[in-house]
Amino acid sequence: MSRRAHDQGQPKGPSQRQLRVGELIRHALADLIARGEIQDDEIDRLIVTIPEVRVSPDLKNATVYVTALVGADPQAAPKALARHKGFIRSQIARRIDLRYAPDLVFRFDDRFDEDARIDALLRSPEVKRDIEAPSSEDGDGGDGGGD
Repeated sequence: MSRRAHDQGQPKGPSQRQLRVGELIRHALADLIARGEIQDDEIDRLIVTIPEVRVSPDLKNATVYVTALVGADPQAAPKALARHKGFIRSQIARRIDLRYAPDLVFRFDDRFDEDARIDALLRSPEVKRDIEAPSSEDGDGGDGGGD
């Protein structure tokens, strides 16, 4: 059986090159933001993090996931970065040695919100009650391992 026929049923993750290029873009963009090279009052006001960059298999498109850590509009950071997309793309092209500078799309990363929601659920009184409930170790519904 050929390898291609064997792998068709399974979703394939990003290649090692896609992951590496995504990290290079993430570091270059984080450096641009940290050094204040993007001239925008909104970006300066927000505390912006770039948790992930996903790159297409042909390395021509990159989706940059952005989170603003200040309690602002969640879409403020991606919109502010999108306004400077051309400048950011040219700076990334200078810093990373690629044949093509990838086209950038900025999206809000809601993973932090999802994490907070799950933490709140785990701290809810109903879940605490279930966790703190006494276990049934009195011997009636045991493990079947008698004397």
